[in-house]
Amino acid sequence: MSLGHKMGTTMLDDKHCPDSQRINEVLSRVGDRWSVLVVISLAQYGTMRFNELKRNLGISQRMLSLTLKELERDGLVNRTYHPTIPPKVEYNLTEMGESFREPVMALGYWALENLSKIDAAREAYDKGARS
Repeated sequence: MSLGHKMGTTMLDDKHCPDSQRINEVLSRVGDRWSVLVVISLAQYGTMRFNELKRNLGISQRMLSLTLKELERDGLVNRTYHPTIPPKVEYNLTEMGESFREPVMALGYWALENLSKIDAAREAYDKGARS
């Protein structure tokens, strides 16, 4: 049975899809804001150093470090340490990370294409909430 068939209208409940907890776990990791932005950056620019990513994303050092460790743990990002002075660490997408590139880029493009609609919807909602 396919995942789409398992999902149906049940939205991945445990009764119909025993793997729903695992799927939720993976989607929580790869679907969080910083993970998506790291994958988009590495997909666009290729191999990047830690501080390049930090500057590019406007992310704190701690949050970037945690995000990269989790992406590396999940097999989406490679970390390459070069024992130079000063030490050099580079990050790039793994083969699995590259396979995640298309859906993440599609999400990014969707967000860009709909920013004005989202802003308008928020403004309308906020005006209604004040009434």
